[in-house]
Amino acid sequence: MSSWEKISSKIQRLVIDNPKTSYKIEWFNIVNAGKTEIDYLRKNFQFDLQHLKASSGKTLAQRPDLMEQNDYVFLILHFPILNNGNIEAGEIDFFIGHQYLITLHNGNIPVLNDFFQTAKKDQTMLKAYQAESSAILLADILDKLIKSVYYLLDDTSKDINKVERIIFAQQQKQAVALILNLRRNIINIRRILQNHKNILKKLTEMKSTLVDDQEIKQNYERLVEHSKRIWEILENQKEMVEVLNNTNESLLNNTLSNIMKTLTIFSVIVFPLTLLAAIFGMNAINMPFVNQPFGFWYIIIIMLTGSLIMLLIFRKKKWL
Repeated sequence: MSSWEKISSKIQRLVIDNPKTSYKIEWFNIVNAGKTEIDYLRKNFQFDLQHLKASSGKTLAQRPDLMEQNDYVFLILHFPILNNGNIEAGEIDFFIGHQYLITLHNGNIPVLNDFFQTAKKDQTMLKAYQAESSAILLADILDKLIKSVYYLLDDTSKDINKVERIIFAQQQKQAVALILNLRRNIINIRRILQNHKNILKKLTEMKSTLVDDQEIKQNYERLVEHSKRIWEILENQKEMVEVLNNTNESLLNNTLSNIMKTLTIFSVIVFPLTLLAAIFGMNAINMPFVNQPFGFWYIIIIMLTGSLIMLLIFRKKKWL
């Protein structure tokens, strides 16, 4: 059987108890831990004070970490979360001991919240229900969290396809902002997940008095494989975004070159007109055509002829 208890507004306890076995697991889920919650943990568990302080911090830890004590393991992991189109890091702190597991977080990781609610309703969906080991329960939670990253990667792939369509629809300026956001999100996911594989490998060596070591190893090796697969997808997406960025820059440069080419041609064609206008604008004596009845039209014809010659030269050189 499974029983749920709300110890306080921020602490919930789920007891996973399979009637076929003589053991049970307690899962404490703590959101936005403050002084009251830390005092509760100090009274009921013999945790290191530094670990408790780290888990109550309002700022993210600098990096994921795994620290083993005599009777428990303290684990810090970061997971990517989507916030208004931007990828940010969400932190979960774990205390794993004999027949208990404690998760502390800020409530900003929907996957963990949903998984806890699902486990409340039906604990039989947990592998830990059969094994009744906190190490297996941790594997259940990490499996759900790591697999949720695939959905973020799917969204990123859709955004990449969208950018590709925009680029080849000649909307390069709009694509610039989208590419920058994509690059930032991919970099953030890579930064958040870069240490997961090493920590998961360490977890494969966890020992349990209730579960065979090989079973623990198999569960965490599957997570390592997921971590590798996610990293490969991120590498591919990073390369695709770089290619799209280079393509977009090439198209922008080509557009700019065409603009400069047009302006250059225009200025060269106008040059004979400007030159002749400047010459005949001088108040010199004996200027040709100045005192003739049709002098103005002669000058206009000369100007147009000069411009026409420049156009023919450009045409012959295939610059037009």
